[in-house]
Amino acid sequence: MAQEIERKFLVTDHSYRDEATRQTKIVQAYLSSDPERNVRIRIQGEKGFLTIKGVGNQSGASRYEWEKEIPVEEAEELRAICEPGIIEKTRYIVPKGKHIYEVDEFRGDNDGLVIAEIELEKEGEPFEKPGWLGPEVTGDPAYYNSMLAKNSYRNWK
Repeated sequence: MAQEIERKFLVTDHSYRDEATRQTKIVQAYLSSDPERNVRIRIQGEKGFLTIKGVGNQSGASRYEWEKEIPVEEAEELRAICEPGIIEKTRYIVPKGKHIYEVDEFRGDNDGLVIAEIELEKEGEPFEKPGWLGPEVTGDPAYYNSMLAKNSYRNWK
């Protein structure tokens, strides 16, 4: 069983852009946003993906994840039958020490929200925390992409 272990943080400033090695546009939507098993369709650059994620553990840092690359045309077809709500973002890849941060600048209904994620091999693994990293939001369902598709950041204010 594929296990994803990641921590999420808000981002306090845009200086991570200077450290980024690449960036990619992402559009995604959900066939199912059930917290027990959400099913996501993603178009990332020129690639399509179908992803299934299970419920997180108590800390929210670890959960089942299965992902399969699919043709972009199929991802677009599936997106047509997704639940209402869409996630649009630009992902910046930022190496830091032996890890890589994925920093997502959200667009559209979630404009203004910036979240950094770091994948780890185990939950207690130490990692370098850059100055632009803000408060941790790991395990807070409000910051899950599946929830942001339903209750966008714009509606929080």
